[in-house]
Formats: sequence, structure tokens, C-alpha cells
Amino acid sequence: METVLVLVLESLLLATIPACASELFGARMLRVVPESHDQLDHLHFMLVNSPFDFWREPREVGMPVDIMVTLSELPELIHTLTSQGLTAEEIIKDVGQMVVERSLAVYARGPRAMDWEDFHDYTTITKWLTSLSKDYPNLCTLEEVGKSYEGRPMKLFMVGKGGADNPGIFIDGGSHGREWIAPATVTYMINKLVTNSTEYDDLLSQVNFYFMPVINPDGYDFTFINPNNRFWRKTRSDYRPKVPEESEEPEELEENPVCIGVDANRNWGHHWMEGGASNNSCRFTYAGPEPFSEVENRVVRDQILRLRSKLKMYLSFHSYGQQFMYPWGYTHVYPDDWKELDDIARKAVSALTAVYGTNYTIGTTNNIFRRALAGGSHDWVKSVANVKLSYTVELGNSGNLFCPNSSDIIPSGEETFQALLVLADHVKETYAH
Repeated sequence: METVLVLVLESLLLATIPACASELFGARMLRVVPESHDQLDHLHFMLVNSPFDFWREPREVGMPVDIMVTLSELPELIHTLTSQGLTAEEIIKDVGQMVVERSLAVYARGPRAMDWEDFHDYTTITKWLTSLSKDYPNLCTLEEVGKSYEGRPMKLFMVGKGGADNPGIFIDGGSHGREWIAPATVTYMINKLVTNSTEYDDLLSQVNFYFMPVINPDGYDFTFINPNNRFWRKTRSDYRPKVPEESEEPEELEENPVCIGVDANRNWGHHWMEGGASNNSCRFTYAGPEPFSEVENRVVRDQILRLRSKLKMYLSFHSYGQQFMYPWGYTHVYPDDWKELDDIARKAVSALTAVYGTNYTIGTTNNIFRRALAGGSHDWVKSVANVKLSYTVELGNSGNLFCPNSSDIIPSGEETFQALLVLADHVKETYAH
């Protein structure tokens, strides 16, 4: 039966969205390791200015960089790398086949009841949140706070039993569509808190948790439509450049699917476009035409501003990289309270590592990536919304990159939940009365 499903999915890949379908099969994932600052600078330039899809972005000399490349793009990429003395190692030989093998159940079965044995689309997640709010009315509330570009309802889910004035933690995930493990991990932690509320009664009586598991619902669901779109990163707003009507080929750019959308985590309005982003809508790191151009980011922004007098911590979950980062991203200068941010992060990571031995790098975003990465959410949340403790967490990859196995979900949830408990306990002990 599984062989039949694989063949069906391969046929689907080849039959739908031709511009993408022919590219995934045979696409490679290459790993390069910069050995000099000149090589690192060149990779930084490629990240912002080239059409190549960086799965692991350049950080520092000696650290691996992962690039997904289609067969048609492969000669150009190899030439570009070798011209700088960079040698590429093939990590994945056929990305399309990997999608079929690792996402077989998701694309074959369609929607089903919420669980953590596999990944779920946005509709399934929101229906599950609705059911929790009905089943646990004294613990949970669910509020529609806006709609996405394509009209999907955006929901804010609150867990807490001590009153609206309790200190709060705002938690989001799914800023980049393809990062399935992030919403899966966030929903796992929601489920753990809600269905085991008696065990965490003291915590839930003194701290409120505000969850938005998928803050880019259009981009996320686009990756569920069919396997061709599995690695979509951006939102789905239309910024395709227009060509003159008199052009002989006016549809060339207007129909280019990669020119749709914005990198949502480069679109926040704090030192926007001051490093690590592109102003070209056809690039994966496109920061948008202006700060907060994306309605999804505006919805999240408005909720954080509405709650900011109560919020003491912000957590944004991404993948992959095993990094626990705090501001700033736009500059190498550390925030005045960086030692406190660092100490808290180290305690959380220590609890996480104790579960399965997963190691995380801890530091400012700029320090970890050795360059400016501006327009990120945790910079804006700390500086503008004045939420003191602000973090971005790049979850562990278990070697499975942006296409994890369903068996990665529970381990990721288990270890990350232990970190959350440490963070929440700090908020309780420091701010609860």
C-alpha cells in the first residue's frame, strides 16, 4: 500500500503546479563551509541577492551553510561557489523524493483529528483550539483577532486561571510556512498545559499564556496544498513586479510564483531593512515594501501592544538551527540587560538539554549570525512593545532539516516544554503577586 501511495504522490508532484513540480525531483541540498571572512561575506551577499534557497544561513567562518538548489540552477550555483574557492558537499540527493518519503502520511490522508503523531494543517489546528476552549472554559479562551491576507481567521488562545491581570507570556510559531515543527511543538506545549492543568495549577494560577501557534497561516497552509510547495517560506501577499503592457512577454514576471510574499520575520518595524534582508520581492528574504506591510504581522503586533502592560516574556519558535537567541539582531551592540536575558536562556536550555541531550547555541541574533539581521519580531517586541524578556528559538532539527519526520514532533515538544516551564517559573517568581 505504501508503495502505491508513493507512486501516487510522485504523480501528483509531476502533475500539479508545473513551475515547481519539475524542480523538486532531483533538487539537491548542498552544504558549504566558509573558511575565510571573504567567503563568508560572499555567502551573505548570495543570501540576500541570489535566487538560491538557503536552509541554513551563513553565520561564521567554519560553520556549515545549507543551500537547496534545483537541477536547472545547479551549474550556476557550483560556478558561483567554486569561483570563491568554496567546495560543496551533497547532503540530500533528491529533495522531491525526501518530501514524498517524509510527508507521505500528510499528503495521502488529508485532514484528521489533532494529534502529535503527524503534522496538521491550519484548519485542523484552529478547530482543535476551538474544542479546547469549549472543553476547558474555566482555563482557556479563544478569540479571533484578525484575518490573514487570504482571509484565514487568526486566533489568540489564552491559557490561565488566575485572572486577566496576571503576568503573561506571548508565544508564537509558524512565521515561516515550511517550518512545520514549530507549530507542532507549540501545540504540543498547549496540550500539555491544558490537559495536565492540575499538575501545573500553581503556575497557571499565577501566569497567563497567550498562544498564536501559526502566525503565517497562508504560507503554512500553502505548504500543505501539495508536495510541490513544501518549502514555501514567505507570506502569500502579491508583490510580483509589473512589466509594461507593451512588453512582448508581460507574463514572465507577473506569473513568477517566487515573487509572491514577504519574509515575515524581516518585516517588523524596528530598524527594518538595516541588514540581512532583500528589497527584491522575488527573493526568499524579501522584507516587504515597508515595515508591517503584512497584515499577519500587524495582527500579531496589535495583540502584543494590547497586552503589553501584562506581558513579561515573548517567545517566537522557528526551525531549524538549535539556537536560543535574544536581541539585538540589527546591531552587534548588546542590550543593557543582556546578562539577565542570557542567564535565563541558559537555565531554560539546560532543562531542555537534560531531556535528550540536544545542544543549543545561546546569544544575541547578531552575535550568533555574525551580521545584522534586522526586522525580526523579538527586536521589535523588546524595543517598541517594551516586553523585557524577548527570545527567538530555532528548534532542533534531528538531522531532518525543514522536512522532519513525524516521529520528531513528540521529542521536540517534550524537551521544549521543559524549557518553557523554566521560563514560566521565572516569570511567576519575578512578576506574580
